[in-house]
Amino acid sequence: MGLRDRFSNFLYRQAEKRGWFEDIYSSTIRYGGRYVSDDNILESSDVYELLQDISNQIMLAEIVVEDLEGNELRNDPALAIINRPNHYLTRSEFFKLMTNSYLLHGEVFPVLDANQLHLAANVYTELDERLIEHYKIGGTEIPAFMIRHIKNIGTDHLKGVGLLQLGKNTLEGVMSAEKVLTEKYSKGGLLAFLLKLDAHINPQNGAQSKLIKAILDQLEAIDESRSVKMIPLGKGFAIDTMKSPIEDEKILAYLNVYKKDLGKFLGVNVDTYIKLTISDLEKAMMYLHNKAVKPIMKNFEDHLSLLFFGPKSGKRIKFKINILDFVPYSTKTNIAYNLVRTMVFTPDDSREMLGADRLNTPEATKLYVSKDLIAGEDLRKATDDSLKGGDGNDEEKGTEDN
Repeated sequence: MGLRDRFSNFLYRQAEKRGWFEDIYSSTIRYGGRYVSDDNILESSDVYELLQDISNQIMLAEIVVEDLEGNELRNDPALAIINRPNHYLTRSEFFKLMTNSYLLHGEVFPVLDANQLHLAANVYTELDERLIEHYKIGGTEIPAFMIRHIKNIGTDHLKGVGLLQLGKNTLEGVMSAEKVLTEKYSKGGLLAFLLKLDAHINPQNGAQSKLIKAILDQLEAIDESRSVKMIPLGKGFAIDTMKSPIEDEKILAYLNVYKKDLGKFLGVNVDTYIKLTISDLEKAMMYLHNKAVKPIMKNFEDHLSLLFFGPKSGKRIKFKINILDFVPYSTKTNIAYNLVRTMVFTPDDSREMLGADRLNTPEATKLYVSKDLIAGEDLRKATDDSLKGGDGNDEEKGTEDN
């Protein structure tokens, strides 16, 4: 805890470049910590990256309407609204924003207004004596059938919890430490000087004040590493270089520990995720999907189904993610090959998955199975039926599944 206590409220001291020197008898030290808000939270690259990874999966999901038997209803009116929620957001932008707001604030309020879908802000909620939730925006009550309160449930039945609440202290410490290093190196490093005088500083001593200001002006003018200043000093004057209070190693050690903590507030172990990303991107995406994305989608599905269809309808909103969108092309090729061999895909299905046009020929739309996947007692029959007129020595000739 010592490292955390030292840095979580780390304050960066910076004197204003010129204003501090204008009056040498009025010294001011400014402390610039970071406070997390909607405006700056995405300035943390780690938060931004995790939010992107999670919300991008949901943004790329196909959204469908299903009946009780799981059949897709392709012409349901709800799909038209979902695909064009309103005049200022596309479907992709809408669901990305909804996901980010849900993760950061712990709750989000989709509103269905006729044929438009919006995300409401500054919503006040309360339960009445019959345990019915009421919603107000600016004092105006919104009918319950028009709005849903999607919560990232913690321990409160009426309010969700998000990164801004759960990880506030950690996030403020991380953002302050990042700011310290960024500002230090964007200014070419920090260099400070200490001017020592044997005599007492007297504001009424005009000659002394002029001399001090002249020395400070010379030091201030050193703005690049190639500059060399020769400053003649009289008796009783000395200039020492001050060590920077910013210790890079300690800040980096702090960031190395606590930047990873931010992922845990979003449901992801960053160490595990990074290792999987390096070794196997498909496993990394599946890890992210199962740990973070899938529960969010389920929650969205429940609330949007109630918003569009009400509690008595058998219809349901479903998010469908093709995890193959996140794997390398070489992996897709291997997957396609194996799915064709095991009679899951037709050749045309495989071509479509790899981004090629379907051939739409009789041969390309049939299922084939490799001989080495036939049960032993059926191998002779399968070979006789499928290789008539073919070369019996071919190992991987497919057999049509009729």
